[in-house]
Amino acid sequence: MTSLLNIFWLGIKEIRSLLSDWVMVLFVAYAFTLAIYVQATGTSSEVNNASIAFVDEDGSALSKELTNAFYPPRFQTPRTIAAGEVDDAMDQGRFMFVVVIPPLLEKDLRAGRQPDIQVNIDATAMQQAGIGANYIKNIINDRISSILSRTDTPATGPINLVIRKMFNPNGISSWFISVVAIINQITLLTVVLCGAAVIREREHGTLEHLLVMPLTPFEIALAKVWANSVVILLATGVSLLLIVHMALKVLFAGSVSLWFFGVVLYLFFATALGIFLGTISRSMAQFALLIILVILSLMLLSGGNTPVESQPEWLQYITFFLPSRHFVSFSQVIIYRGGGIEAVWPQFLMVSAIGLGFFAYSLAIFRKSIAATK
Repeated sequence: MTSLLNIFWLGIKEIRSLLSDWVMVLFVAYAFTLAIYVQATGTSSEVNNASIAFVDEDGSALSKELTNAFYPPRFQTPRTIAAGEVDDAMDQGRFMFVVVIPPLLEKDLRAGRQPDIQVNIDATAMQQAGIGANYIKNIINDRISSILSRTDTPATGPINLVIRKMFNPNGISSWFISVVAIINQITLLTVVLCGAAVIREREHGTLEHLLVMPLTPFEIALAKVWANSVVILLATGVSLLLIVHMALKVLFAGSVSLWFFGVVLYLFFATALGIFLGTISRSMAQFALLIILVILSLMLLSGGNTPVESQPEWLQYITFFLPSRHFVSFSQVIIYRGGGIEAVWPQFLMVSAIGLGFFAYSLAIFRKSIAATK
């Protein structure tokens, strides 16, 4: 009972210490609100509001129909420019796409010939350029086919391909990016808070004060774990409600309580990692360098930004022992696919086993560090 009280009051001390650090409080608030919103809405894998111009050297009814086929929100209202303006317009970055319609286009098409339409692309925006080129190709082909056949009904093909998008029917990138951003912030902020707490006590001399008290290293470490975990859980809950659900309109398909239970399991590993890095670091600058090395690796190899299946096979065996990979995996199953405990219990088990094992190892390192301080 005395040990539990010690852990509780030490945790309260950790929370008060964090709240007194306004820079850290503002950093946590920013990381779970504005940073997630900007990351989710600032980048997109879809073509949106792309600038486009046409060089109409045909002047036919068909060429005008092709120009009118492009409209917001995918493209800006098309501009018509002269052929001599193309190079300067592309050099100045005024247009991402310039479509050159050749003379006698409609006449050649009705005569059964296959004229060429030139599409100039500013490939400095590589992802948008590649996707936009396919959009332009499909729009032009569909409009030409409908005009030549004088009907909007497509010709019947040998098969009817029916496409269904599961879990994100409209293909909204913010649905995916926002959740991945929360997952990454949980990893980053948990490690930063725990590691900074250890280093702060060493630099301010409060660790020596704790050592003269009847406290064990286990109590000191566990107090840091629960205190920082509570802060992260509260920040995650606020971010999930205000930013992801209300601001970005992301639908949470599964059980929120089940996902938060998985987050609690993952926090054992993340807090242990923070204590470990804070213990082996001798200064805040050294800790920051280790954060860059470790956290970026965890994020890149977790499968949140790119699928695990796209990694080399030998690397997939290594990432199997990273809790961040299983964290992303069960998060996707619960949030996007609405899976229950029967679908995610293997990931829960792996996160728990690896997290508890690493926590025991970090506690041993922390105990040795305290013994050396004594």
